[in-house]
Amino acid sequence: MLTRSETAYAAAKQVMPGGVNSPVRAFRAVGGTPFFADHGAGPYLYDLDGNRYVDYLLSWGPLIWGHAHPRVIDSVVAAARRGTSFGVPTEWETEMAQLVIDLVPSVEVVRMVNSGTEAVMSALRLARAYTGRPCIVKFAGGYHGHADSLLVKAGSGVATFGLPDSPGVPAATAETTLVLPYNDVAAVQSLFAARGETIAAVIVEPVAGNMGCIPPVPGFLQALRDLTQQYGALLIFDEVMTGFRIALGGAQARFGVVPDLTTLGKVIGGGLPVGAYGGKREIMGWVAPDGPVYQAGTLSGNPLAMAAGLATLRMLQEEGEALYTRLEAYGRALVEAFLDAGAKHGIPVTGHALGGMFGLFFHPGPVRDYAAAAAADSQRYARFFHALLRRGVALAPSQLESGFVSAVHGEAELAWTVAAVADAMAEV
Repeated sequence: MLTRSETAYAAAKQVMPGGVNSPVRAFRAVGGTPFFADHGAGPYLYDLDGNRYVDYLLSWGPLIWGHAHPRVIDSVVAAARRGTSFGVPTEWETEMAQLVIDLVPSVEVVRMVNSGTEAVMSALRLARAYTGRPCIVKFAGGYHGHADSLLVKAGSGVATFGLPDSPGVPAATAETTLVLPYNDVAAVQSLFAARGETIAAVIVEPVAGNMGCIPPVPGFLQALRDLTQQYGALLIFDEVMTGFRIALGGAQARFGVVPDLTTLGKVIGGGLPVGAYGGKREIMGWVAPDGPVYQAGTLSGNPLAMAAGLATLRMLQEEGEALYTRLEAYGRALVEAFLDAGAKHGIPVTGHALGGMFGLFFHPGPVRDYAAAAAADSQRYARFFHALLRRGVALAPSQLESGFVSAVHGEAELAWTVAAVADAMAEV
């Protein structure tokens, strides 16, 4: 007899590609049938069949206050009662912009959009216009959305499906994207020495989150800052994932390296669709209507997303850095449980935790770049994923994705997870 999730998935496959609206949800990297969500509450996610999971997916990162936090929900409901969209400015947009400017070191002016992909696409167009140069440098395994020029050796779902490049991306477009290994300063130095005058910008996830969670090695981000300044290129931090996730001011606040432009998403929408890009006033002055670089969006600054984001960010402000210390302690405890269970059974494992992000790899380590992450044992991870799922713990359905911790994960959830990890590792 089929479960309700299996029945729902069979129906979904008839009307959507792969039965999903984002590829990694199809569970192809781990096998089996994806479970369908019914509702969430705090740190828990419930499926159509009534199963409860301690949720470390958290909608791929936005839900830093867990599912259905009352302050977020109340803010969205109050905004919806006044209208869902207007097509003219609202004060919510100004409030959100000011809050982002107050909290993120690099941002003097910000433009709201509807997704991380849109934010990155717009930031790259702006960088090319501002510098008058054609080329963008990215890092292998770094995923910056599905714009054509960035689907070149991308991580996340692209890596999961074995598609380092996507059909439909013109060769001429891909040629303007230069790809280097993450955490390799020498490679960046060599590329700038050879082609520095053609490089408009370097874009980087300051903490890689789409090849699993991989921190920057000491000095890597500062080297990018120094080289871009030396050669007149811009430095773009893609903080769609790390923004408000690993520190109140994002990775740039944590590591003390300030980029020229920053892209944001996820947390700033509190679970609703959102994106933003911002940076120095001089550069952002090139964006229409002040400047010639066109970018627009019918639902940009949508009042519901602004309401959810404002509630989320204000709560983070109230908690301050103490919250991130607590989140990181929880993540480190998860990683330690993983390492201890692996050592007990002679299984090579490693992992990382920063702020509210963590990553687990069936690999002896170190994992500092995409090549190492891709070499991790994906089949063993798949077995581990399902073993945990049967024990009421939901990780990301791919080893090449980060896990997330929320402010409402507590001692009970940690104890449950640690026990589940020990049992699951014994099983795999």
